[in-house]
Amino acid sequence: MSDLLTKLEYVTIAQNINPPCSPFIDGKFRKGHGPAMTCLNPSDKTEITKISTANKQDVNLAVEKAREAFEDGRWARKLPAERKETLIRLCKLITRNRRELAVMESIDSGKPIQDCELIDIPEMVNTIKWHAEAIDKIYDQTAPLEDNSLSIIVREPIGVVAAVLPWNFPLLMLAWKIGPALAAGCSVIVKPAEQTSLTALRVAELALESGLPRGILQILPGDGPSVGEPLGRHMHVDMISFTGSTETGRLFLKYSAESNLKKVVLECGGKNPAIVLDDVDNINLAANHIVTGAFWNMGENCSAISRLIVHRSIKKELLHQIKLKLRDWKTGDPLDPQTRLGALIDTSHCKKVRKHLTKGALVGGKIEGAFVSPTIYEVLQNDTKNREEIFGPILSVIEVDSNEEAVHLANDTVYGLTASVFSGNTRKALRAAKEVRAGTVTINCYGEGSVCTPFGGYKQSGFGGRDKGIHAHDQYTELKTIWIDLNDPVSVED
Repeated sequence: MSDLLTKLEYVTIAQNINPPCSPFIDGKFRKGHGPAMTCLNPSDKTEITKISTANKQDVNLAVEKAREAFEDGRWARKLPAERKETLIRLCKLITRNRRELAVMESIDSGKPIQDCELIDIPEMVNTIKWHAEAIDKIYDQTAPLEDNSLSIIVREPIGVVAAVLPWNFPLLMLAWKIGPALAAGCSVIVKPAEQTSLTALRVAELALESGLPRGILQILPGDGPSVGEPLGRHMHVDMISFTGSTETGRLFLKYSAESNLKKVVLECGGKNPAIVLDDVDNINLAANHIVTGAFWNMGENCSAISRLIVHRSIKKELLHQIKLKLRDWKTGDPLDPQTRLGALIDTSHCKKVRKHLTKGALVGGKIEGAFVSPTIYEVLQNDTKNREEIFGPILSVIEVDSNEEAVHLANDTVYGLTASVFSGNTRKALRAAKEVRAGTVTINCYGEGSVCTPFGGYKQSGFGGRDKGIHAHDQYTELKTIWIDLNDPVSVED
């Protein structure tokens, strides 16, 4: 990726953006049957555009066309190498249009442009390309049997997949879903978050240009009752992949149970700890990672570090270093390439975050419009700031007297998505990592692994499958055993 542009250059691009504004069904943008939805820039509440949304009628048409496309094999029966080539062409088109997509993402979601340019777009391309390259490298199996039998264990695409996306990483979450689903040969219907639909619609346009057959990727903007629930209840949708709140995830389980028992994969909330043990050997490094983990993307991140569990002996020095690091975290206009924290997504979410901004903050505690400064509180374990998923730039600090207590408190939550452990002792760090009940545990760093590693959670953070890595392909396929009897026919006397 090239260097960042100036703020003025990004503003100029934003002024000239003309995004698609209607559902994308069967290879065409069509006027939806739902109400018009106004897209607002979270940073200043100015109108970007109006979107024609979908409703149940549009859902039914999209599912019909997705089923038709799957059954006739226009994508699923293509040679794996042909599917790979198409997805790589899509990656090239995304790269060619990266500036437009980055600016569109920023003004639609409030994300800092530097994150869109340097993280989200490159990782989106990397994700789709990785899964594309895996298509012709995933082998079927045989089982060890007696000489007179042969089994062939094959993976077949599950069929019509509905992907329901969150608003915090619109492009990246789109890639996490469609990359493995399209690689497997499925037809995919995407419901983007109602707050952030623009980039998904633009990617659909690029997918058509790349040669993806009509009906294979469809985008239905709209709200949960109008689009999400009809997809969740549809008898001809074979699977739902959902990323979002635990509360909404429960609804998709209900929809599945009350319809066709479609497969449901959930990646839900988190209340992720950073455990800093008493033998940490690089407090400066730990502080860097904790600041990034807590405040990157305004804390609007299911894997954000929202709890800092730190040993009493090093708490003072660690907090000092964290405060020093925060001097470089500028809050402001998302199109300014110097901005590290942009705007919260909408008014409703601002109200949710605001209720946690009480007196007594060690750092920050201020909100101006849609902008919240990085905020740190020292709290007790039962404080609501330490129990609830805030999804904002608020870090709770809990002091402990032992490493055992730290691990116990880390597990004292209904969630289990990610965790981080900081220690100068490899044995202690690995022991803590094994004892923490979370889907991803990093040691002496913050992160979510790479595109090669599975991502998902324990407990109420989700279940049913994993995003990323080769494991992501499993959720979009069904296993079939083909059994062959090799015995010679035996004549039967009358």
